Amino acid sequence: MGTPHVVLVFMAMLLVAILVEPLARKIKLPFSAALVLTGFLMSEAIVAVGMDTGLRWDNFQEIIFYLLIPALVFESASKIELNDLIGELVPVLMLAIPLTLVTTGIIATVTYYAIGHPSGFPWIAALITGALLSATDPSSVVSMLKQNNALDRLGLLLEGESLFNDATVIVLFSILLSLAMAQVGNVGSVENTDWGMAISRFLLVFFGGIVTGVFIGGVAWLFARWQNNPIITSVITIISAYMSFLVAEDFFHLSGVMSVLACGIVFGECLRRKEGSSHIAFELWDVIGYVTVAMLFLLAGFTINLDMFTSHWLAILIGIIGVTMARAFCIFGILPITNLFPKIAPISAGHKTIMTFGGIRGAVTLALALSIPIELDYWYSVQSIAYGVVLFMLFIQTPLMPRVIRKYT
Repeated sequence: MGTPHVVLVFMAMLLVAILVEPLARKIKLPFSAALVLTGFLMSEAIVAVGMDTGLRWDNFQEIIFYLLIPALVFESASKIELNDLIGELVPVLMLAIPLTLVTTGIIATVTYYAIGHPSGFPWIAALITGALLSATDPSSVVSMLKQNNALDRLGLLLEGESLFNDATVIVLFSILLSLAMAQVGNVGSVENTDWGMAISRFLLVFFGGIVTGVFIGGVAWLFARWQNNPIITSVITIISAYMSFLVAEDFFHLSGVMSVLACGIVFGECLRRKEGSSHIAFELWDVIGYVTVAMLFLLAGFTINLDMFTSHWLAILIGIIGVTMARAFCIFGILPITNLFPKIAPISAGHKTIMTFGGIRGAVTLALALSIPIELDYWYSVQSIAYGVVLFMLFIQTPLMPRVIRKYT
């Protein structure tokens, strides 16, 4: 199928997303869950009539990393109020960096030993699984908190965690994926990896990406200030988002995601201070975010097949258990350490319960799962676990969240 047909398929998917949203609201099904279900039904119908969607695994990784992820990160980063974030920076960073790494380790350990198949599911596969399952997506939970007038600090913690957590996860996932690709055909060689070098590399690409993003965001804002046209300013936000990613990722070999995150925070904060929150650039990024998330969940639905759940049901169950254990341990067992810092208000037991159940996995987990190279022998197993966990949270955990919120707020 040629490029025009692929474009037509994507436009049809976007039209379907627009039509599905009011139906999802009417039947009280999370929009993301409705998109996944719709994508699956569409793919089954297309295959049944002998058509080709034009979607190919071999180009998913570049589409995800160079087109969708920068949009997801910049859209979230530009919305964060810097003053509010600074007030909760300690718990947010605790959740987003050390606890994300702990979560990755717990999930990796649980899946590796519970699956118990070192040749088919080696340590590097378990670590990749742990990394992509550590990304949180609280958008639906935050929306429910707004409906129950309980947003305040809890919503900021969840949104701040997700923003920095996504960046941490993507950096970690990229490094692990590079290790895995370097070890193709050498099963289990992750034990021989120089983890000191790997950690040094993680810190370099992580903080180097932040510096790059701050610089590009600042320069982009100086350029935008010379313009009195809000449309041009909006276009500059798009240019800065993708330029910050590409410059950091491909030119300096640093974290493009951290660069986009830093750029989004800097540009968004400068724009709010000068123009307020009603600037059309924010409205534009609402549209871009909507399209990006809709495409991701529909793509996930398109790539689902029932064999994932019949052949990997036990691995999926293990993944769900690992994610649940890791989330509860981090929120109740480690997060209270932040109470030792001055001027940090304790997080109540009720809020910690909501945060535990509100650690929904969604768009970023699916994006990373879709981008796993098929050259890795275990790609299908990792992807099946990721899909199973996300679907469990979309169709079971998320619908239960209103009750949890009402009870603990």
